[in-house]
Parts: sequence; structure tokens; C-alpha cells
Amino acid sequence: MNQIELIKYQTKDAYNWVNKIVEDIPFELWYKIPDQLDTHVSWQVGHLLLSFNFHTIMVIRGHQNDLYQKFPIQLYARLFIKSAPRDSVDQIDPKALLQHLKIVQEKSLEIISTLSDDELYDALEPTDVPHPLAKNKLEALDWNIKHTMWHCGQLGILKRMVDQRIDFGLKDRS
Repeated sequence: MNQIELIKYQTKDAYNWVNKIVEDIPFELWYKIPDQLDTHVSWQVGHLLLSFNFHTIMVIRGHQNDLYQKFPIQLYARLFIKSAPRDSVDQIDPKALLQHLKIVQEKSLEIISTLSDDELYDALEPTDVPHPLAKNKLEALDWNIKHTMWHCGQLGILKRMVDQRIDFGLKDRS
């Protein structure tokens, strides 16, 4: 397995974890904010959508106008990056948000597939906002995987607080 295949495999696996968790939370609970956390499922999903776009699309291949015609990226940036979670309650239909997340995931994986191992060490594409950590494409893609799994942990805790714990199919051993 070459580096690109590994990055794509790990990225796809991280996306599958996000999808497994959020698809198991009823849509009617996506805007519930528990007393102990200042977040909700919709904010987490919107934040991840924008994160996937930034770390695996924009800094890798630049703006993708065809993608941005499929969802309101400016509105999402305002709601899921620039605002507190409580400010985005009931602003977006959760079903549409999940559909848009999957569109971005698909485009992300498509772009990763176009890279060569040699390109991984190329400088990032210029953006209005500099990448907070990465200096090259490999570092941006690697951070995307780590950041995604960080949010999977948050989503797992959130799911447990607003719904029930995640069922991994393990036997109850009590």
C-alpha cells in the first residue's frame, strides 16, 4: 500500500465512523444541547463538513466551485465556524446537512485519489485563511484524519447524553 492509498483508507475509515455515529442519532435530537456540553449534533456535523472541505479539498486542490453550488457554504461557515452552537439551533434541516456532509466526503476522497505520493510534500494551495498546522499536503490530510476522530469522540459523548450509548454489537458482559 502506498502513502496515498493509506491516507485514503484512513480518511474513508474516519468518515465511516462519523457517519456511523451521526446516522444512529435520531434527527429530532440533532439540536439538543445537553447541560454539560455547549454543542449539538448539527453543529458538529456542519463543523466537520467545513473541516473536510478545508483540510482535504481547498488546501489540496483549491476552491471547487462545482461543489459549492451543492450547499450554502457561506451560511455554513457563519453557523458552524464563526458562531456558537446555540446560535445555529434549528437553522438547517438535519437531513439536508447529512446529505451535504456526504457530498463533501465524496469529493474529498475523489481529490485524495488524484494525488501522487510525490505531491504529498508539496506546499498547500493558498487560501484566505492559512492552515493552522500544516505546511504541506500530507500534514493537512493527516490532520484531517486526527481532527475527524477527535470530533468522533465528541459525537460519541454527545450521542450518549442525548440518546444512548453507541452499540458496537458487543455482548453485555455484566
